[in-house]
Amino acid sequence: MDDDRPDVLLTGLLFYDLVLTGLDGPPTPGEEIWTSGMGCGPGGIANLAVAASRFGLGTSLATVFGDDFYGAHCQEILAGQEGVGLSLSRRADGWPTPVTVSLAYGSDRALVTHGSEPPYSQDVLMGDPPEARTALVHLEAEPRAWLAKAAANGTHIYADVGWDPTQQWSRDLFDQLSLCHAFLPNEAEAMAYTRTDTAVAALGTLAELVPVAVVTRGGDGALAVDQTTGEYADAPALDIDVVDATGAGDVFGASFVAATLAGWPLEERLRFAVLAAGLSVQRHGGALAAPGWYGVARWWRSLTDPELRRTYGFLADRLPADPGPPVRYAPVTPPVRQHRH
Repeated sequence: MDDDRPDVLLTGLLFYDLVLTGLDGPPTPGEEIWTSGMGCGPGGIANLAVAASRFGLGTSLATVFGDDFYGAHCQEILAGQEGVGLSLSRRADGWPTPVTVSLAYGSDRALVTHGSEPPYSQDVLMGDPPEARTALVHLEAEPRAWLAKAAANGTHIYADVGWDPTQQWSRDLFDQLSLCHAFLPNEAEAMAYTRTDTAVAALGTLAELVPVAVVTRGGDGALAVDQTTGEYADAPALDIDVVDATGAGDVFGASFVAATLAGWPLEERLRFAVLAAGLSVQRHGGALAAPGWYGVARWWRSLTDPELRRTYGFLADRLPADPGPPVRYAPVTPPVRQHRH
């Protein structure tokens, strides 16, 4: 039977991102800094959408575009350039697309955003969500109604969570994990929510709550347990110079899902996700930094380190014969549209 469901269902807030890189540190009041690195393009939920689509996953995105240049430009990039399905998305009259300026220095960044809540909620956009193989979701304190509907449809929910500015780390959030197939927090979030003091202990607690638990550790890689297969994996990070860490977690999640849908063993899934996230931080911007099959294949073909060639030897059998055309990275400014006469 053909499975014509989308591979990935997504909803969330879209931003137009302007990212400045190569800074030694944040500017101080009254100071002007010149820098050589800059990129622009869609951000926010677009990071996940582009990362998934570039791995060949059928991706359906429910978001809101403002009725302005930024909204039209992001829509054109996502649907036209990246092949993301936007049938669940809407354009909002009189609502400006949120714009974020990101100042990236080292592995950190400072963000300034202009915007307001969109006029359509996630639940309104999703309605009765279409059946999909997976959904990548950002859990929030207030549960979204569409999540339970999607889980009831047989959609496997892959969830992450954000930093809690209140520092309460309410365990009420765990109630939503009953809907989830996988949970992928970072180390700090995982330890805070589970009241543990190591990533391994946090993973142990989370593994009792979801079939697949992953703890990402930034420069230390990632750990994971898959209770459905009894596998445990620990993947170190690659030694990579960070240009801009925006969206690295989204690339990790999308590539982990891509490898899972392809049926790879847990260790391969985890190493692949760590690699893809690592490749993304070498480029400016969020969404358009995603490497896709093209970027991974290029890395593999140019790899000379014998240890890494052994560790990532599985890619020889996993990479598609045709990784597709070169991906387009974030330009310094949006290209001028060619008007047809």
